[in-house]
Amino acid sequence: MKYNCLIIDDEKVLADSTAEYFNLFGVTAVAVYGVDGCREFLKDNTAELILLDINLGDGSGFDLCKELREKTNIPILFISARTSDDDKIIALNIGGDDYVQKPYSLGVLLAKVKAVLKRYGQAATAEYSDGYLTVDFALKQVYAGGNRVKLTALEFKLLAYLIENKDKVISKNELFEKVWEDKFTGDGTLNVHIRRLREAIESNPNEPKYIVTVWGDGYKFTGGNE
Repeated sequence: MKYNCLIIDDEKVLADSTAEYFNLFGVTAVAVYGVDGCREFLKDNTAELILLDINLGDGSGFDLCKELREKTNIPILFISARTSDDDKIIALNIGGDDYVQKPYSLGVLLAKVKAVLKRYGQAATAEYSDGYLTVDFALKQVYAGGNRVKLTALEFKLLAYLIENKDKVISKNELFEKVWEDKFTGDGTLNVHIRRLREAIESNPNEPKYIVTVWGDGYKFTGGNE
């Protein structure tokens, strides 16, 4: 069975109430309470988005995210009562798409979930291909020179946003707001992700043809035409 949202949280009452609230407002959701529950669910079911708690009774949300990223690029939103900036950085770098702080407003969380589902749903209707680079938005798979390349969810999200705005110069601030959804993401974080993308898709990362730096303004996806 296919659901819009899978909630993985060992706080059973909170997980169940969140799923119930989502279902009331048209987002099909189901809750499981740990790593084993997630594995069992995914044997026979699918989800378009995962809400994943960092602290689970039978394991680590970070470790589970790494495991999931071996099989899927569906968006993962971390939820946690922990406030450390280090946790947020780890969450995003291992493949998380966002970090939601507990306690959260169900209304605000629902709005965020709907926005993510809409964004990924729109992207899933298209494919980019130019003979060398192919991006399958539905399966969230990328091929360069005929070889599949592995991207984290955030790297894929960054690439997808650049492709959606092909030949348009995108400022760093716009990327922070639209991809990271965080105005305070640093240049260093963006530079690392741009470098990783170039290493993944460019035939020569030192002389990029797809993701071009426009000095003083930002970045532009050119389709390999520059």
